[in-house]
Amino acid sequence: MNLKQVRAFLAVADAMSFASAANQLHLSQPALSLSVKSLEENLGGKLLTRTTRTLSLTPEGEALVPLARRILAQWENAEDEMKQRFALQLGKISIASMPSFAASLLPKAIHNYHKCYPHIQVAIDDVLSDIVVDMVGNNQVELGICFEPSNLLDLAFYPLYEDNFIAIFPEHHPLNNATKITWQALLEYDFITLQRPSSVRAMIETSLQEMGMELKVAFDAHQLTTVVRMVSEGMGVAVVPVICRQQAYEQHLLCRPIVEPEIGRRVGVLCKPRSSLSIVAAAMLDVLIDTYSSIENVIPAQGSMDSQST
Repeated sequence: MNLKQVRAFLAVADAMSFASAANQLHLSQPALSLSVKSLEENLGGKLLTRTTRTLSLTPEGEALVPLARRILAQWENAEDEMKQRFALQLGKISIASMPSFAASLLPKAIHNYHKCYPHIQVAIDDVLSDIVVDMVGNNQVELGICFEPSNLLDLAFYPLYEDNFIAIFPEHHPLNNATKITWQALLEYDFITLQRPSSVRAMIETSLQEMGMELKVAFDAHQLTTVVRMVSEGMGVAVVPVICRQQAYEQHLLCRPIVEPEIGRRVGVLCKPRSSLSIVAAAMLDVLIDTYSSIENVIPAQGSMDSQST
């Protein structure tokens, strides 16, 4: 049984006339009769009884009518839904993002996306960078925003900007007159950082080990927002991605470049190859890249720190 046969049968059943049904379907009567006959042969019995003057449904034909209507309705609904999806009039996109990015930069891209595609639902999971990688790799989300993984496997990474880490400390800290902070000077104070496993902590520890330095941690937390808050309470100092700078300013903290060694890593969009993305995900990828193509307009250069932190 195929769709052409079902449509032919229903047209005849509704019109109770092969001539009228053929005209409605823009078919010749022989072609219409052949479709109905083929349907009867496929199903194994008569659906219509015909005489020279009358046409009627058999009991089996009567039983098929509501089934055939549901089949056509489901097919048409499926066709309509898929057309809407390809036209970006229907769908949903799930994004996993580092909390620092989700709370500061991501809303701008979501706003831009919504203006272009108002009927697409957007769901956001704000999780640690390492979890973002796992969620994309396990197909839990199509797009993830994170630090560039050391091993991409079969994933693609589209860089957005370079996130250089900065030192943060309270306004009246002994280091407040320094324009740049060395690690050696910073580690003389109680240090606050993220708990393991964390890509931020791993980057800090690895960079210091390469310089023959040891990271001694006084306090650690699960989220960067908590780390910044602990610094604002005078519990110690911290090194965070530059994307956290606005939050640090809101907590009246000072921000300075951290050197010897400098630590930085690219932030970007992680996903399957573009050819494997849904239409809605590919459109979101384009919006993310376009929104942050001039990232310096979103994250000012480090030289502007002093003016903003006073």
